[in-house]
Amino acid sequence: MADKMTDKYVPQDRLFLWWLGDPAQPRLVGELGQAAGGRAVSLRYAPGWLQAGFALSEDLPLVDELFVPREKDCAVGAVDDARPDRWGERIIRKFEASPRLSILEFLLFAGDDRYGALGVSQGGDTYAPWRRGPMPTLDSLQEMAAVVRKVLANEAVPELQRRLVRPGASLGGARPKSLLDIDGEPWLVKFSEGEDIDTPLIEHATMTLARSCGVEVAQTQALPVGAGHAVAVRRFDRVGQARLHAVSAHVALRAAGEALGYPQLAQLLRRVAPADAIRSQQEQLFRRMVFNILMDNTDDHEKNHALLRQADGHYRLSPAFDVVPSAQGLGYQAIGVGNEGTESTLVNALSQARQFGLKTDAARAIIQKIASRVSGWKKHFKAKGVAGQDIALLAQYIDGDKLRHQRDEFAARHAGGA
Repeated sequence: MADKMTDKYVPQDRLFLWWLGDPAQPRLVGELGQAAGGRAVSLRYAPGWLQAGFALSEDLPLVDELFVPREKDCAVGAVDDARPDRWGERIIRKFEASPRLSILEFLLFAGDDRYGALGVSQGGDTYAPWRRGPMPTLDSLQEMAAVVRKVLANEAVPELQRRLVRPGASLGGARPKSLLDIDGEPWLVKFSEGEDIDTPLIEHATMTLARSCGVEVAQTQALPVGAGHAVAVRRFDRVGQARLHAVSAHVALRAAGEALGYPQLAQLLRRVAPADAIRSQQEQLFRRMVFNILMDNTDDHEKNHALLRQADGHYRLSPAFDVVPSAQGLGYQAIGVGNEGTESTLVNALSQARQFGLKTDAARAIIQKIASRVSGWKKHFKAKGVAGQDIALLAQYIDGDKLRHQRDEFAARHAGGA
């Protein structure tokens, strides 16, 4: 289908939700509608989906009724994860000439590249996304970075360059980003916002350090852009041509009526993960939580964790993504950790270890190994090319009294065989 970038949009109060697990055979999921005076989006499943589909999230069971969000400024259930993130909304506001921009429009204008396996179309007979076209390739990276700079500076962007930025490719965040085809596979590419430090390269270094700590992370690579870098993140919601249904922890925990926290997500995995993978999945989440604490990643909010639906209907924890030091030293994580709420301490992380299926000694051993590995973070970052001044800035927080004393205590125990 031709790119609709220049088409005139006529506002309407209903759109259609499609399932794109197999993009060659889209399936109608249901009808989306305006709710709460345009500040929310509802869903009613189509008869065919009720017969042969699945519940998109726990708060959207397969029954013939109109599902309406309890809150405003969101879409119902898992449909909310099909919305563009804050950067995507910014791109839509700049590029789409629309007389109305409600949540319903944002869902449509996110296009065909959105995260997960859901699609939105104006018609219920044929899946026809608002925007579809060839994905830019690596040779477009520098031009793409130039478009991002123009958007950040609120400058005009020529029509032909607008195709280089895609608005619907991630779950959450305001960082500039788009998609690239690298060796025939889709990668999310994130750019600098003009900070004094090379945040994209730091993210790549942090993600690779996490992998060395036994944390399953999305594959990344650092791409030179001007005097700095962009970071490319391989999409984990795509397997070949297939698209995986993805549910953020925000949606999953809200649907289950649970508080937003690591222990609650660990317990949710007990219900939704394959039986033979529950233990390893819970341990993975614990490792991720501990690493985030030790690396001062306090932006670990609930949209930075996701569940991926498997062919058998079970869910697995997605690889970790958006893992980067916040360089703020807040002392609190974005979601709950343990008995002391969101407090960024290893004692707090240990306090509810059993919720992760771990005995205290096993949890301590994991912390000790991660703490020992994180102790060498400066050497790792330097090997990845992170500049000395950037390492010095991060060290104020990662090696600050709050975190260093905790880390050194556990690392010393590990070195001594305790």
